[in-house]
Amino acid sequence: MTTDHGDCAMLLSRRTPLSAILLAVLLCSLAGQPAVAEDAASSTCEPVTPNAFQGSDSERINQAIAAGAASGRRVVIPKTNHAADGPRDIWLLDSAILVQSGTTLDLENCRIKLSDRCRDNIIRSANCGLGITEIAPISNVSIRGIGTAVLEGADHPRATGDSAKTLGERTYGTDAGVQNESQTGDWRNIGILMACVEQFSLENLRLVDSHAWAISLERCAYGKIRDIDFASTGHRTIDGKTETVLNQDGLDLRQGCHNILIENLTGYTGDDLLALTNILRTDSTAGSTESTMVSAAIYRGDGLDDIRNITIRNIRGYCAGGHHIVRFLNASGLRIHDVLLDGLIDTSGSAKPGRAAIKIGDSNPRWGGVTPLGDTCRIVISNIMSRSQHTVLIAGSLSESIVSNVIKYDAEGPPITFESGEQNIRNVVFANLQGMPPAGE
Repeated sequence: MTTDHGDCAMLLSRRTPLSAILLAVLLCSLAGQPAVAEDAASSTCEPVTPNAFQGSDSERINQAIAAGAASGRRVVIPKTNHAADGPRDIWLLDSAILVQSGTTLDLENCRIKLSDRCRDNIIRSANCGLGITEIAPISNVSIRGIGTAVLEGADHPRATGDSAKTLGERTYGTDAGVQNESQTGDWRNIGILMACVEQFSLENLRLVDSHAWAISLERCAYGKIRDIDFASTGHRTIDGKTETVLNQDGLDLRQGCHNILIENLTGYTGDDLLALTNILRTDSTAGSTESTMVSAAIYRGDGLDDIRNITIRNIRGYCAGGHHIVRFLNASGLRIHDVLLDGLIDTSGSAKPGRAAIKIGDSNPRWGGVTPLGDTCRIVISNIMSRSQHTVLIAGSLSESIVSNVIKYDAEGPPITFESGEQNIRNVVFANLQGMPPAGE
């Protein structure tokens, strides 16, 4: 049986009419985003390879990146690692790969893995890190997989989860109970972490068994992220025992990210597959391990920390941990606006259904409660198919937006859930909504 929930849309539209001009204006705005830097792979210069350098795998890769940035040449990490102890088809990191301005990094059919000694990111922008309280912007960074490029967590992670998780109690980590080692997670558990980077691209990468968020961007702009595949379940079998690994988001955009194209995200994650998260911590300090943000979750004012002008296309995946496929979360006066999400297919199959395909806002006081009307606005969501408990779950406020072409199937309830109440909806058009209960009902 097919149920059309157009009556709800008509009610809202009559109460608070919104012209279709909104959609046209938003699309024009997003289409006008400045172009990101062109790929430098077309350079005719001989590329730099870490196989030309001495030291640990991390040291050799970072030497190659420094040489490439200085000479304008791209850096290629090949499949075969000609290490001092003999060739092998894996690169083991004891510390993060550090990318700097002018870096073009091609991962050519290679496998890069964190060692059990490492408590650090897989890749991080070199302008941020432990003790760096003033983060200078960098630009023109390209990280691209050629063929199959895999970035993988350690066999025995020293730490997992975000800064609110205690090792050994709420999430796995071999540092649990170890003297002089932090007993909580932090930003070092993120796979790819970039802060204050403009003109960037991340393309054709597979991230496996991340220690927390697979990719996190803070205050980054004018970039593209596409063809990214995730493979994390929220659990790991370690030494024959099933261990919990929390906060395995796929891609997170944090404070101040703007003018970014995201397309073709696939796979499964232990937590939200894609999250736009804009929340404050009054005690946050850049470079501190007490936070999951390396650049500090503070408010700079004048809209600088808004998440804005984001285009998202073609998500095909699910949350294996039962959370959300896409989440919009802002609080405490921080805004999310001018976002286009076009195309989401829930691929969970017989797997545990997620709580929501798309969650907007949150009433939890931990995040500051429901945002004021206008803080989450000019959001266009279309072409959504999901079997999650909720397809579009509005748990905060939403205004001056459009939600259309939504199908909820194999699950009870309407395609739109107003958890925070319709008083927190203003000038939103809902159109072409369908709920399709499980077969046989």
